[in-house]
Amino acid sequence: MADPTEIIDTPFDAALEQRYLVYAMSTITARSLPDVRDGLKPVHRRLLWGMRLLRLDPTAAYQKCARVVGEVMGKYHPHGDQSIYDAMVRLAQTFSLRYPLVDGQGNFGNVDGDNAAAMRYTEARMTAAAAELMAGLDEGTVDFKPSYNGAEIEPEVFPGLFPNLLANGASGIAVGMATSIPPHNVAELIDAALILIDAPETEAVALVDPVDGPVRGPDFPTGGVLVDSAAAIREAYATGRGGFRIRARWELVEPADKRTAYAIIVHEIPYQVQKSRLIEQIADLINEKKLPILEDVRDESDETIRLVLAPRDRKVDPQMLMDSLFRMTDLEVRIPLNLNVLDADRTPGVMNLAQALNAWLAHQFVVLRRRSEHRLQKIDDRIELLEGYLIAYLNLDRVIQIIRTEDEPKPVMLAEFEGLTDRQAEAILNMRLRSLRRLEEMEIVRERDGLAKERAGLVALMDDPKKQRARMKKDLGKLRDRYGPETVLGARRTTLVESGPAREIPLEAMIEREPITVILSERGWIRGMSGHRDLAAADTLKFKEGDGPAFAFHAHTTDRLLLVADNGRFYTLAADKLPGGRGFGEPVRLLIDVEGDAALLAMFPARPEARLLLASGDGRGFLARMADVVAETRKGRQVVNVRPGSKLRVVRAVEAGDDYVAVIGDNRKLVVFPIAEMPELARGAGVQLQRYRDGGLSDAITLAFDRGLSWTMGGDSGRTRTEADLSAWRTARGAGGRMPPNGFPRDNRFEDRRTDDRRVVPTERDSAVRPVKN
Repeated sequence: MADPTEIIDTPFDAALEQRYLVYAMSTITARSLPDVRDGLKPVHRRLLWGMRLLRLDPTAAYQKCARVVGEVMGKYHPHGDQSIYDAMVRLAQTFSLRYPLVDGQGNFGNVDGDNAAAMRYTEARMTAAAAELMAGLDEGTVDFKPSYNGAEIEPEVFPGLFPNLLANGASGIAVGMATSIPPHNVAELIDAALILIDAPETEAVALVDPVDGPVRGPDFPTGGVLVDSAAAIREAYATGRGGFRIRARWELVEPADKRTAYAIIVHEIPYQVQKSRLIEQIADLINEKKLPILEDVRDESDETIRLVLAPRDRKVDPQMLMDSLFRMTDLEVRIPLNLNVLDADRTPGVMNLAQALNAWLAHQFVVLRRRSEHRLQKIDDRIELLEGYLIAYLNLDRVIQIIRTEDEPKPVMLAEFEGLTDRQAEAILNMRLRSLRRLEEMEIVRERDGLAKERAGLVALMDDPKKQRARMKKDLGKLRDRYGPETVLGARRTTLVESGPAREIPLEAMIEREPITVILSERGWIRGMSGHRDLAAADTLKFKEGDGPAFAFHAHTTDRLLLVADNGRFYTLAADKLPGGRGFGEPVRLLIDVEGDAALLAMFPARPEARLLLASGDGRGFLARMADVVAETRKGRQVVNVRPGSKLRVVRAVEAGDDYVAVIGDNRKLVVFPIAEMPELARGAGVQLQRYRDGGLSDAITLAFDRGLSWTMGGDSGRTRTEADLSAWRTARGAGGRMPPNGFPRDNRFEDRRTDDRRVVPTERDSAVRPVKN
């Protein structure tokens, strides 16, 4: 033994690498990955082995889980008791395992995600599936190894015929690798195994067919609907990697009163989804108004799941509602497939379906041969004893005399009776006197001949692979009868209905299109009144004392409203979420995070296909698409980078057909240049539109050059003047410009052709926009 005080001089990186490699391999082979032969990790195997030693058979009485956990922890698994109990709880949960291996009594958790009761309260025993998984342990079918302290022995693997790896699946994360295997139907796995027994070279794709089988796909304990295409399912099984899309099972329930809305009942939820968390997700969508077509969700579950979804009204398309829920909640999830397992040599690797089944079958043939060898040995031992009993029966009087008269009867018997072995002589001497009356020659001969016939059959089985395959098929057939589709436990729970990905339905499509009138006051109070109101009516323009109108226009509930601050930041509000028209509304700063010193410059409905002309007071500007300036959060989106001391001055819509830009400065100089010289940006400061010696930009607008520039003359006449020829002001972008035409407004502001309010950006839907002067 090495001296513990000895100092070994070795490079740190080499020592660290060597120790980490040991840890990694221990995690992979002794903790996280299941064995392809029995589908178990060491903790599960030790749990079941401990329960077997405690004689907790399916027909035995329940015992406290604390007793089992203590037994396993003390003898086989020197880890925390809670981790062992958690593994035991999972083996008992009918919603976690397709075929539970532990029959639990008490609170073992539920699909809501509630934890199991403490181990001192719960009781357990093994299920029939666990008993079948361990069948043959006493028949020399597998090797045993010492426990962690050498005081006990435990099996290296279970020999049972139950295909646990694929039947119950597994999941785990090791160092550098992971595994995720969904559960399957035992009857389908056996049908595939029967094919592989005769044709082990069969490809995995030939074993999978969602319609005809033999393997149709995963079969989850919680049911659900598998919606992947047949090609996608085959590809996953052919490579051992992939995933499956699982949806909840639902039905539409029509009310007796046709005037009331229907209801959607969810009976099954996807595998490993917590019902309580799912309800929270749906409730959050309702509370945050992210799914306005859904009115309510109710949990009416008892032993079975029953979630009731109530739409806003009966006009809501139920398929559209469910598609939205599939995309936005765990009513649809993706279950990964990563068939990473340990093979018979304890080497990790990813297998496809055929390779995994072939590896399991190879183990079963080894078990079959070892069981036969073990039985042959037992038969030979018994026949040897029967031959000795027959010698004793034929010479009963002499045997009795030798036993009565000789101090050492065994040597005398061995010398006197030819062919008698030491073991036979010992068996004769160990017989009780009362057994002598049963030593009838015919019974001995009958038993010997029966065993000899059985031995001949076993020898023939060992020598003929064809007979081994036939025996395996027979045994698998019996197992299939117990787990067939006509049985309660074996009936398929997950159905397969191919369906494409859930449609991405825009929020506008979920909102009923209704007209509203949007009003924002000078002090920042916003409201949305139902209908297109007369903007000049008294009830529409009712404000708090000292307040007045800033923006008012017609819109629809499906619109998204853009608000622009003079610091260049854009904000977005959903029109259907505006405060109601009763009262004065709510402060807009409660809905969006506007900086304290920023003022709102414009407000208008967003039109994704439209463009905006944006310009700041220092004469810089650019074009932007409305679709690029829509903000997704209440903090808004910075679109125009204004320089210190400057502010955003112009926000105008670009009409179809506009080909020039007109800019006028505080110095009353006008320039007109092609719109093609303007860049289109999603964010930035822009380019110089006009050069100034004093002052800055006053206003800018886009126009059609051939239609000229129009404005309303002063006074009460209401006459409009148009300067049709703008050639004198036409120049390159960035020029200083010249004085505007005679009669141009003295405030140096352009007049929009569709509105006389310069702070409201007009849109192409003139009938939906009517601004308010102030």
